[in-house]
Amino acid sequence: MIAETFHRRDGRLWCEGVDLADLAERWGTPLYVYSATAVRRRVRRFRTAFAGLPVRFCYAVKANPHLALLRLLAREGVGADTVSAGEIRRAVRAGIAPADIVFAGVAKTDEEIRLALELGILQFNVESREELARIDAIAGALGRTAPVALRVNPDVAAATHDKIATGRRTDKFGLPPEEAVDAVRLAARLPHVTPVGIHLHIGSQITDLAPFRTAYARVFALVDRLAGEGIRLRRLDLGGGFGVRYRDEEPVAPEAVAALVAELLAGRELELVFEPGRAFVAEAGVLLTRVVYRKESAGRHLLVVDAGMNDLLRPALYDAWHGILPVTAADAPEETVDVVGPVCESGDVLGRRRRLPQLARGDLLAIATVGAYGAAMASTYNSRPRPAEVLVAGDRAVRITPRREPEEDMARECIPAWLDGAGATSPGGGDGDGGPP
Repeated sequence: MIAETFHRRDGRLWCEGVDLADLAERWGTPLYVYSATAVRRRVRRFRTAFAGLPVRFCYAVKANPHLALLRLLAREGVGADTVSAGEIRRAVRAGIAPADIVFAGVAKTDEEIRLALELGILQFNVESREELARIDAIAGALGRTAPVALRVNPDVAAATHDKIATGRRTDKFGLPPEEAVDAVRLAARLPHVTPVGIHLHIGSQITDLAPFRTAYARVFALVDRLAGEGIRLRRLDLGGGFGVRYRDEEPVAPEAVAALVAELLAGRELELVFEPGRAFVAEAGVLLTRVVYRKESAGRHLLVVDAGMNDLLRPALYDAWHGILPVTAADAPEETVDVVGPVCESGDVLGRRRRLPQLARGDLLAIATVGAYGAAMASTYNSRPRPAEVLVAGDRAVRITPRREPEEDMARECIPAWLDGAGATSPGGGDGDGGPP
């Protein structure tokens, strides 16, 4: 579903106070456009829903790591959930305090652990006993004590796509409850870590409250069990996963999650952490694309557009559905079309069997709900440019990422001298001596 800040004026689609067709003319297509107001409204709805509860929100940076959006979220008092040193650095660069950053992920390297310790992050979300031991050793070498939360895999199968489910026993994330309890006990004995909590995350794009209830109840029970052993944790990181409406889903309302949490929290002194990503930014973004050709083949009507799976991977990767809208309302009969991209892959289909007015070469389309996992997953596959990104606030539109042309990538690449003959130079230089292999 497109955010309410996208609306029609005189038949044309606008983002807040800016005509999307004007943005496409100015900066070309494909073009990502984000509404700052839509992001703020989503954050504030969550804050209002959880008012009165001891809750901290740490935005899942992987959803959209752009510095401008991170700065916007920082100004709303939101922390960061990160899964790499690069995301930690982005969050800090955008103005998020290290004390508001959690560091998750199954393969934290020594260098990443050192960085997080030196910065003084809120906590490490630890995935294994092996990782716990490594953090303890590195913290000891630095003369630090690392705050850790052990990630529990609660074996809860949420109704979501197989590739974004993370809470089943067959998934790579976390530890089964009994092993997680043992790991917390181990953390309590290690000299250079402090167990501060338990973490879970059961998947993304979940639109049913039931799996949240089951998973949350299981980790609250673990906290009580550990308290009975004298290990009193002060924090529960309940992850994210809150779905949004792409088509006809009925997402779980933040108010329903807050009511559930209030019920489970009763009588306990715990700080709660939530990690929304998609829920904050997905509906705030559209991808503008222009029709290149109309094509008819074997009785099918195809609209070939200039955006492809390199710009928006979700339809090819997850069979994801995104709404597709004409930017200018056309007074023309509707037809059923497949909207396909230019990438040399049969999977480069952005929408199948869509009802759209008859469009012609040069007409603009807006692909909806792409603020999360859109530009973040874009690539230059087929040596195609990476699209520019624009942030809109009221009647102001700022290009926050320029279009990246193939020439910029080629300038970073090196042709060894031995491939070009003696004395040849390479476009981007190189670290080697240029000799033959």
